[in-house]
Amino acid sequence: MSDRDQAGHKAEEFKGKAKEGLGKATDNEQWQAEGKTEKNTSKLKQAGEKAKDALTGDRKHDK
Repeated sequence: MSDRDQAGHKAEEFKGKAKEGLGKATDNEQWQAEGKTEKNTSKLKQAGEKAKDALTGDRKHDK
C-alpha cells in the first residue's frame, strides 16, 4: 500500500468518526449512520490493502 493510499484511508476514517460524533452531538441520525459507514468502509479498505500487501510480499508497512 502506498503511503498516499494509507494516509487517504486514515483521513477517511477520521472524517467518518468526526461525522458520526457530530451526528451524535446534534442528534442527527443520518449523519451518525453516514459517519459510521464511512469509518467502516475506510477500515475495510485498509484491511484489503494489508491483505494485498501480504500476498504480494510487500513488507514495507509491516510494523
